[in-house]
Amino acid sequence: MTERNRELPKNYDPKPIEDRFYRWWLDKGLFEADVDKEKEAFSIVIPPPNVTGSLHMGHAFNNTFQDIICRYKRMRGYNVLWLPGTDHAGIATQNVVERELAKEGISRHDMSREDFIDRVWAWKEEYGNRIINQQKKLGNSCDWRRLRFTMDEGLSKAVRAVFVRLYEKGLIYRGKYIINWCPRCQTALSDLEVEHSEEPGKLYYVAYPIVGEDGHILVATTRPETILGDVAVAVHPRDENNRSLIGKKVVAPLTGGREIPIIEDNMVDPEFGTGFVKITPAHDPNDFLVGQRHGLEQLQVIDAQGVMNENADPYAGMSVEEGRKKAVSDLEEQGYLKKVEDLPHQVGHCYRCNTVVEPYLSEQWFVKAKPLADRGVQSVENGEIRWLPEHWTKTYYQWMENIRDWCISRQLWWGHRIPAWTCQDCGHIVVAEEDPTGCPKCGSSALIQDEDVLDTWFSSALWPFSTLGWPDNTEELEHFYPTSLMVTGFDIIFFWVSRMIMMGLEFMDEIPFNDVYIHALVRDEQGQKMSKSKGNVIDPLIMIDQFGADALRFTVAALTMPGRDILLSPSKIENYRHFLNKIWNASRFALMNLGDSEPSRPDEKDLRLHDKWIMDRLSKVNSQVTDYLDEYLIGDAARLLYDFIWGDLCDWYVEMSKPALWGDEGEDRKEASLWVLLDVFKETLSLLHPFIPFLTEELWQAFGFGQEPMEKETWKVRSSDENSDVLEKSMETLQDMIRAIRNLRAEAGLPPQKSVDSVMVRTDSTDTVELVKENEDMISLLARVETISVVSTGSDAPGKSLSSVLGSGIVYLPVGDLLDIDSEIRRLEQEKEQVESNLSKSEKKLANPNFVERAPQDVVEKERCRIEEFQRRIHRIAENIASLSEK
Repeated sequence: MTERNRELPKNYDPKPIEDRFYRWWLDKGLFEADVDKEKEAFSIVIPPPNVTGSLHMGHAFNNTFQDIICRYKRMRGYNVLWLPGTDHAGIATQNVVERELAKEGISRHDMSREDFIDRVWAWKEEYGNRIINQQKKLGNSCDWRRLRFTMDEGLSKAVRAVFVRLYEKGLIYRGKYIINWCPRCQTALSDLEVEHSEEPGKLYYVAYPIVGEDGHILVATTRPETILGDVAVAVHPRDENNRSLIGKKVVAPLTGGREIPIIEDNMVDPEFGTGFVKITPAHDPNDFLVGQRHGLEQLQVIDAQGVMNENADPYAGMSVEEGRKKAVSDLEEQGYLKKVEDLPHQVGHCYRCNTVVEPYLSEQWFVKAKPLADRGVQSVENGEIRWLPEHWTKTYYQWMENIRDWCISRQLWWGHRIPAWTCQDCGHIVVAEEDPTGCPKCGSSALIQDEDVLDTWFSSALWPFSTLGWPDNTEELEHFYPTSLMVTGFDIIFFWVSRMIMMGLEFMDEIPFNDVYIHALVRDEQGQKMSKSKGNVIDPLIMIDQFGADALRFTVAALTMPGRDILLSPSKIENYRHFLNKIWNASRFALMNLGDSEPSRPDEKDLRLHDKWIMDRLSKVNSQVTDYLDEYLIGDAARLLYDFIWGDLCDWYVEMSKPALWGDEGEDRKEASLWVLLDVFKETLSLLHPFIPFLTEELWQAFGFGQEPMEKETWKVRSSDENSDVLEKSMETLQDMIRAIRNLRAEAGLPPQKSVDSVMVRTDSTDTVELVKENEDMISLLARVETISVVSTGSDAPGKSLSSVLGSGIVYLPVGDLLDIDSEIRRLEQEKEQVESNLSKSEKKLANPNFVERAPQDVVEKERCRIEEFQRRIHRIAENIASLSEK
């Protein structure tokens, strides 16, 4: 044991401690994970934050969760790799840089692609690692030597390899398809990148004249501006009212008399609108599929900028909104508009810039997802991958089993450029891992690379194996893959987790991780989602500056419950900062009493009940915390440690140990108490370390437990005392007795510092009699009582006393000389009336069949418990009134 620091500062100041120890850990190479085949591997790849981002509370929680598990696993002797990295975040990063350019009065189109990419890289170098430094402030124990970026050379190599192999297998193809298009970002979006919100809208009923007849059909539409792109009208095959019209033609209004056919298709909902649906294949995904089935023309009337094009004459050059207003006006003027209804409907917006998304027909690259998804479903069904909480499995299945082809091309400049080249002489498409020098079909060197880049999630889907060196067969890949755990939010199960599973199985022939822990959201104290517009954002960096990283870490850990959102506030972080102060002050007390002594293990005879009890409690806490962390239940573990330290250790054991530590019980007892104190603090700091690594490291060094970082210590698994149940029951009885006396004192209005002459315990339990005799000094110390008398239940109770019923007897506090008896009786009678009134209200509730049948079961049960508590209180008050009334 190294020299002990007896001069621990009076006040706990986290800032210098946290800065000093993080540098020390890095200098010691504590987080570095080299391949060590003698140890079992435990690996996590961090969900890579965007290079545009800074640490927010969601990151703080996610990172703290992973760090707790990684530090715990290191202490258990695992070869732990926590691999960090950042994501290039295509659309987000390009938008940020374009905004910077706009401040200079230029756009990316004013410069070459290469110059723009250089600007993005320069921005990334200057700002892209902000979040890495912020993660270090939180205490992340990542192997920073292995920091990866999704556009690193190695990861780019992996992306190309995957694209080429999927293409050669027929799982990547290029084709015209209707996709989600952002007119602002000028790129395709996947379904998952479109955020929908309900907005007010209109349903327009438009007359389409029947060719060769006097009548018309009525078609309901929310987008009258797209009538110019109509190529058919559809009805359901079983629509008996309209079947006779199938095969006839109608005139599309606003088109100058263009005739279009009436067709039948199962897509039509005969219950919606009029039963007729206009078919516009170039501007609606459902219509696109109908058009494919029926071989219809794909007539585009809106361009990539969200502007009506030449096919929409006379509306060409108008915005979509302007075109809609003009179309409605013209339809009304020409007599085609028959009715307008209000219709709230879902409107899609770009998840990056909030622009309204247009369905747009364009040529894109796609991944055939179904063959990949089938194996991903099977891997979960057969138990290879475990989801925690388990109910997220259903969400995963639902999406995987209904998966659509994945549009992977984006019309951006920043990102992994698609490795496909078109020969300008023969039109052959070359897909290759290395830039080709000539066309393999005709030999021409006139090759033009595809302008598009890959969806950001394409490279992210490879993260668990690309970061470990794939496609090369590296030692890291062999040792650390599959990774052990993936911790992420439910909002990217589809974006990312599912795709990592598909890609891992396809290219590694193994799952990418064994466990997936889906955490909930961090919300404000009222349960509202944090947002700048609401002004309720809690900045983790500000919280770290105010309260320290350990306080923030322990708060989010202690508030964690699987499946429940975390409701966070600065006051809660401040409260857990008080808990850290408690640990600090208890450690100072222990250090001051220990001095330079090196106590030896005591004989059994020198240990009292509270010594044996605290060691047994610690063993049980150790076992439970170990089990909790093995199952990733960090919240249960944190709350258990909080209760143990604040209650069992500080409120009970430290207080009960003071007489021995002060020498009042003799030298052997002092030596024994010092040994227990040292042993308990060593193990407690060890259990706390994954949660609050900075504070525990400081105290570990102060106690002189070792010169090396704590994580190089082995996690000690303790076993309970063989008399554990007896110890626990005895201590529980003693605690109940002390609490009862304290409560009686409070009821009598006695100040905590005032001693009372005596209390009486009536009991027939020989164990209780023995317990009181052996621990009379502890009862006196903690309950401020001069003498305790123990009598059998046949003995008379003392007059003018307050009483409390325990499991092993009754405690009496004589108050005749301490209270104004008449005033106390009046107070008790008033209290009894109030409790009786509350009891009556609860009984009426339960007598009401409507309440019992309609209220939630837990609410009804709570009311029953209230009645039982009210009845107990009335009985106890009545006993005290009777006792005080005795002459």
